[in-house]
Amino acid sequence: MTNPIPGSVGRVSPCRLVDLPEHSDPRGRLTVVQPGTGIDFEIHRAYYIHHIPDGAERGAHGHRRLRQIIIAVHGSFDVVVDDGFAQDKFTLDNPSRGLYVGPMVWRDMINFSPGTVGLWLVSEPYDETEYYRDYETFLRDAKALS
Repeated sequence: MTNPIPGSVGRVSPCRLVDLPEHSDPRGRLTVVQPGTGIDFEIHRAYYIHHIPDGAERGAHGHRRLRQIIIAVHGSFDVVVDDGFAQDKFTLDNPSRGLYVGPMVWRDMINFSPGTVGLWLVSEPYDETEYYRDYETFLRDAKALS
């Protein structure tokens, strides 16, 4: 499943890990998320997932235009990305590092540790027509990009 060339999944805009600015002092750590600090899009929506049952899998969809940063705020999980040509798996386990996922990438979130909280910062308001819910339709359109 792992792509031999890291960062080469995402034909429109490659998936990549993004280090978020972190400030630390004796009181703890503060991580900053804002455009211009590793995020190259305007954030129009944020959501988070939590209380994920053991063995649950999330995602199983792609987006036509949407760009997003996925952060494991607490705990850890894997994100499997697929652009129709290559796949890769990223482990998110650090709240100061996010995964950028651009348009035309299918994603699955798996292997959630107990107590995980995942945060999504996205470039578009919710629009059901923007989603690919069927992998074969996604694959057909992704292959047409080449």
